[in-house]
Amino acid sequence: MYNILVVDDEREITDAIEIYLTNQNYKVFKGYNGKEALEIFDKENIHLIIMDIMMPVLDGSCATMKIREKSTVPIIMLSAKSEDMDKILGLNIGADDYVTKPFNPLELIARVNSNIRRYMSYSSGVKKKDNVITIGSIELNDDSKEVSIDGEAIKTTPLEYKIIHLLMSNPNKVFSIQEIYEKVWEEPAYNADTVTVHIRRIREKIEIDTKNPKYLKVVWGIGYKFEKQ
Repeated sequence: MYNILVVDDEREITDAIEIYLTNQNYKVFKGYNGKEALEIFDKENIHLIIMDIMMPVLDGSCATMKIREKSTVPIIMLSAKSEDMDKILGLNIGADDYVTKPFNPLELIARVNSNIRRYMSYSSGVKKKDNVITIGSIELNDDSKEVSIDGEAIKTTPLEYKIIHLLMSNPNKVFSIQEIYEKVWEEPAYNADTVTVHIRRIREKIEIDTKNPKYLKVVWGIGYKFEKQ
């Protein structure tokens, strides 16, 4: 059984989400602000977090940044439709996905399931053979699910890792944003703009100059590629 932490200051929302998730055999922990989220996260073995953005005491963005300092657990942000900038901010600071309020319960469950599946595969995947890809100073080890630069490991979320793996496995091949989404998220393109945000985060981790990237390059009007030196 997987443990889901649901954090929202509107108790009727946390209660409703709890019903949907328990019907899918998830165990639910509930918090009502970012501070409570951090306290629960430190005590329990949490596999995924559903986090509202606007909350008292400590908002969801600040809580997400603190969690990202120590964990790559999937985080799905909740936001109102009018909070587009908050959604982009949430993705930039480490959220994996977002759902807008009011949300479709079936959509939320689908996103929980897919994020849990990716995270558990990323965390526990074991392969019999070494599977190492090296391009320039960047090395991807698919046994340990690690990306390193000049021998120093960098922190990546499961989605960031899968994007890097896709592009490094196909050096110099250009993938459209829609192709990246469908291959990494393993579903029809729902919000392709999310890919752009994840690409930006990856560049910040692997590039010395993000405005003049050496590896992860855009092909204007087409998509992205990982350039082999």
